[in-house]
Amino acid sequence: MRSHHSRSQHSRSTRRRHAVAMIVVFAIVAVFGVRLFDFQVVRAAELNKASASKQTAVTKVWGTRGSIVDANGVVLADSVERWDITASPKDVVVDGFVRSKKAKDGTVTKEHVSVMDALGEIAEITGSDTNKLYEDLSKDPTSNFAYLVKGVKLDVFNKVKALGIPWVWDQPHPARTYPNGAVAGNLVGFLGTDGALAGLEKSYDTCLTGTDGTQTYEVSRDGVRMPGSTVTTKQAVDGGTLKLTIDSDLQYFAQQTIAAQAQAMGAQWATAAVVDVRTGKLVVAADYPSIDPNDLNSVPAESSGSRFFTAPYEPGSIMKPATVASLIDAGVLQITDKYTVPGWYTNGLPAGSKIGDVFAHGDMHWTVAGIIEQSSNVGVSMISEKLSLPKRTEYLKKFGFGTKTGVGFLGEESGTVQNPVGLDPISNKAQQFGQAISVTSAQMASLYQTLGNNGVTVPLSLVEGCQHSDGTVTEVPTPTSTRVVSDYAAQQTLLAMETVASKGPLKSTISIPGYRIAAKTGTAQVGGADGKYGSDRIVSVAGLLKVDDPNYAVIVTLGLPTKIKTSAAAAPAFAAIMKQVIKTYRVQPSTTATPDTPTEW
Repeated sequence: MRSHHSRSQHSRSTRRRHAVAMIVVFAIVAVFGVRLFDFQVVRAAELNKASASKQTAVTKVWGTRGSIVDANGVVLADSVERWDITASPKDVVVDGFVRSKKAKDGTVTKEHVSVMDALGEIAEITGSDTNKLYEDLSKDPTSNFAYLVKGVKLDVFNKVKALGIPWVWDQPHPARTYPNGAVAGNLVGFLGTDGALAGLEKSYDTCLTGTDGTQTYEVSRDGVRMPGSTVTTKQAVDGGTLKLTIDSDLQYFAQQTIAAQAQAMGAQWATAAVVDVRTGKLVVAADYPSIDPNDLNSVPAESSGSRFFTAPYEPGSIMKPATVASLIDAGVLQITDKYTVPGWYTNGLPAGSKIGDVFAHGDMHWTVAGIIEQSSNVGVSMISEKLSLPKRTEYLKKFGFGTKTGVGFLGEESGTVQNPVGLDPISNKAQQFGQAISVTSAQMASLYQTLGNNGVTVPLSLVEGCQHSDGTVTEVPTPTSTRVVSDYAAQQTLLAMETVASKGPLKSTISIPGYRIAAKTGTAQVGGADGKYGSDRIVSVAGLLKVDDPNYAVIVTLGLPTKIKTSAAAAPAFAAIMKQVIKTYRVQPSTTATPDTPTEW
């Protein structure tokens, strides 16, 4: 009996528990039902009104501008993180706001901060003007966005953020920096408030520019961003990396070298180039003065571009190897041909006109190589008679004069080759020794590249390609090579030029023991505003390393020196850069001896 009674009690207890559980479940469902009815029916209007107090804000996500790097990946231009300090005018409370202030002893007090006090704090940190900040904040009081200060650095951004101003926000904003300063600054160019303004920054803007994205987020009535509400609506895409042919270390050395020599000689400007003769790649394209893109006031405005590409000038005697190579190619000249060179050239010139050399002399017995060694204008005028003016003009144009180089640099000039039709008798001959013709430093570099490359021009290049943010690469098209003169003509011209380094007046400065150097000096008269030549000069030394196996062409030009007005002013810089090229590229010494090319007879 006791066992039956116990089972009955257990059964009644189980039924009670089930009943209680059912009542609890019913109660919970009822509560949720009531709440749901309350949300959807009773309080629908109220909640909809509260929801309307929230807003969706849109903010820009910056696509970072790509870098510019040298041939070895050294960064010449880069983007760094900066922040824009922004505000929400509609959330500004006229009476100010209250914030907590922590004392040094750890106690916390409340302080009232007016709008002008808050703006004053921002102005003090950022170096801005309080009144200007207030003006920007007050332009549209109903707006939820206004710029206060743009492009501040991280330490400034943190200080502003620490102020705890409820209606002040921030936006990350990439800015441009040039970590190597003036190194290749005239080539790289720079940005302004309206975007790319100069140099490669401008001409390759499509490669470098990123695509901005957007994000949306919800903000409450008091302007607070709702956590977890940010959604990227458009993905930002970074810009590509522009790779140059320049060697930044060698570029730096060349810039420093020509700057020091220009200043020592009192020159107004200078350029220098180093070209890989096999590829046409510019490993140096230097200018003095050199702009630091971080400081646009570092040089006068007229020196902010690259004179190397954009400023034609009369080159003088460094043009003479082009004349000799043309005549040899045409089959009318050999470097061993003998000439009796008088002190003046008058053949075919108007009465009273004459062409002379930089030094007075009587009849001299020079070979063609000797005419190059002595840099005789009279001698070049004489040998030019062996080829017609139209044919000589054709050769000048084949060497690239009168046409822009393959670089396509922003603002590049083409220079001028005189039209042979109706050309006056003096200019007829003067073009052949570098007067009455205008060229750029880039075109002269191309001439020596051609002579060093067995008479074949490979168009100069400064950019290798653009690597996009997705990893794909757009390479600069391979330039089309063009034969200008025969390999024999080019090699013979180099032998004539070798006498300048082995026998000429500057041999002690420009010769390098163990290396066969082909060189040519130049001292050009500069025309004045009246069209007449004055006392100003442009001086140059150009050459090739090595004669027996040409690898690199080097050219240095100084504009308007005042202390030494001959090519001797440019020779030390030429020699220094040539030696640095040997070190940089570990150029092996020549394996053959310098031949005794006759210069006199």
